[in-house]
Amino acid sequence: MRIGTSVAEPTGPDALVQLADQLRAAAADGFASAWMSNIFGLEALISLAVAGSQVPGIELGTAVIPTYPRHPAVLAQQALTTDLALGGRLALGIGLSHQIVIQDMYGYSFERPARHMREYLAVLAPLLAGEPVSFEGETLQAKIGLSVPRSGHKVPLLIAALAPQMLRLAGSRADGTVLWMTGPATVRDYIVPSITRAAADAGRPAPRVVCVLPVCVTDDAEQARVNAGKAFAIYGQLPSYRAMLDREGAAGPGDVAIVGDEDAVAAQIRTLGDAGVTDFVAGEYARGADGPRTRALLRKLISELG
Repeated sequence: MRIGTSVAEPTGPDALVQLADQLRAAAADGFASAWMSNIFGLEALISLAVAGSQVPGIELGTAVIPTYPRHPAVLAQQALTTDLALGGRLALGIGLSHQIVIQDMYGYSFERPARHMREYLAVLAPLLAGEPVSFEGETLQAKIGLSVPRSGHKVPLLIAALAPQMLRLAGSRADGTVLWMTGPATVRDYIVPSITRAAADAGRPAPRVVCVLPVCVTDDAEQARVNAGKAFAIYGQLPSYRAMLDREGAAGPGDVAIVGDEDAVAAQIRTLGDAGVTDFVAGEYARGADGPRTRALLRKLISELG
């Protein structure tokens, strides 16, 4: 199992400098990957192209880019350009986002999201592979080829997949999934069997399972869970994540946070590897002295897992 980290959203006029500093620190600490969300702050692909081009050697991923606001051909063009800027180190994570964002904020229909993703992949995946597309679906059309220079690297395509239909798509038509707010029992008993079976049925390689969870090394685990519950409260209210928390038997986001002393956190992370996670991504949210302590434990695990 590889270990990565998620980057904190930088702000202010020097935000891209801050991002480059975070990526540089992650690379120096030995992380296999660093992942950036795309919500309402910096646009992730542009930011990774600018800041990540200054930091060699570490895989850089999006977790995740919402599909609805961008035509898949546009996203393919952006992703291939970013991958070129990074010298072949991009992992493209995409997702549906949520009805409250797509419908209420952007004004797009959120009807039949699995159909949308199926048609989106029918255009995006071949374009990423360098193939032209002629496709006419119910929600998307494309008759286009791209001439973006290529890095020679196959851009991994990962889907934020939690529901059964999305997991089938992630296994059969993409390279894996990016998870958030999904605990170890759910990963072991539901996510990994579903996506692995879909990949096998489609004759595809074993999928990547990228699992992002809040993590904090501390002597006060109870308070750390309270802090996580407050920091990530919104995710306990969004239907897709709420379903994963319910499946895990978790009251809220704090209950799936990885917290405790060094031995406890290391054991919980190793459990995810045993459950089938290929990439654990640490959502570092610790305050005060617990921050450096958390990073030190992650560095130690990276060394041990080699």
